[in-house]
Amino acid sequence: MPGRGLAARRGLVAVGTAALVAGLAACGAGTGEDASPSGDAASAPAEERTLTVLAAASLRDVFTDLAADFEAEHDGVTVALSFAGSSDLADQILAGAPADVFASADERTMTRVVEAGDASDPVAFATNSLTIVTPPGNPAGVETFADLARDDVKVVVCAPEVPCGGATDTVAEAAGVALHRVSEEASVTDVLAKVTAGEADAGLVYVTDATLAGDGVDVVDVPETDAALNVYPIALVAAAEKAGPEQVELAHAWVDLVTGDASRAALAATGFGAPDASAP
Repeated sequence: MPGRGLAARRGLVAVGTAALVAGLAACGAGTGEDASPSGDAASAPAEERTLTVLAAASLRDVFTDLAADFEAEHDGVTVALSFAGSSDLADQILAGAPADVFASADERTMTRVVEAGDASDPVAFATNSLTIVTPPGNPAGVETFADLARDDVKVVVCAPEVPCGGATDTVAEAAGVALHRVSEEASVTDVLAKVTAGEADAGLVYVTDATLAGDGVDVVDVPETDAALNVYPIALVAAAEKAGPEQVELAHAWVDLVTGDASRAALAATGFGAPDASAP
């Protein structure tokens, strides 16, 4: 290597001639074993990049695990996850918030972003449905969907503009039940939090959230909730394309992971259905 030739020259300068030093330098430069630029490149750290993913709150646990796998497979890449109600996330994208991928809890919200030109054509990757949860022991004695109309039952639901709220309205309308709503929340995780904290007698949440809550809630399965099935789509955000082809490639890799077999197994383990479950 040239560095080794320079070191040798300094060691011999007191006793050697200029010609000898030049000869040593030439030998050092011409030795293939010493010159290893490819080795230097191989040892260089990978370029650090960030993939920003906005996702529905109900995807928190699955996407957090997937992000760890993705980072392990892509040197230098950090997956920045942001979870909230799908409607809030859509508003952020439409307002120009930086994002590469958007995963919504319903098609209606995704359509709003796509039609504004801020996302590409989406791909469905999961489905979800509602169920009733109560605090452990079901102190209000909720046994049917109609019980949610009782004046003595405090019911917490998602706000209508949020996908879980839209699904709640669909179910309530189909059942002909006027829910005794005491609070409307911005995300399904907020509904679940109020139920587990004992601030509500019942709440309507996704099956997946009820599954993850475990012993923190009691589940009341009712047939009325079959009236609404939410399809989860995922799409590249237009901002990724503006960032360049490398960022688009990275975003596509994340979408491929989410729609792949490993992800489907992880989603199924937490209660999500397959996207084709929405077919008639």
